[in-house]
Amino acid sequence: MLRTDKNDSIVVSALHARAKRPEDTDWAEIDLLYANLERLQPSPIVSLNRAVAVAMVEGPQPALGLIDELASTGELDGYHLLHATRADLLRRLGRSAEAAASYERALALVSNKSERRFLERRLHEMQALDA
Repeated sequence: MLRTDKNDSIVVSALHARAKRPEDTDWAEIDLLYANLERLQPSPIVSLNRAVAVAMVEGPQPALGLIDELASTGELDGYHLLHATRADLLRRLGRSAEAAASYERALALVSNKSERRFLERRLHEMQALDA
């Protein structure tokens, strides 16, 4: 296990860069690093990133609980990645109508064109499942 301190975000980046393929990423280590960051430098963005790591290690349901708890604070309500992450977790759980609503919220907030196209594709996938 890597030693953790206030430079955990640098270590997280290194773990991502070290993986040859996304599936080779050490998500359990990243989860531990984000948990440490939450303790040392708490922020809603760190908590959001940790929820993503939890999803990769434990699955979408535990991560959705973390996302919903974070969303209830309202701190990231205007941040498209909160809603996009929630949408993806709901999609992975087969809850397409709820996922579509979260994709719509993310689309209302996103400004990056490539992210917009991705979110639009996912929204259409969810709408097709409910048709």
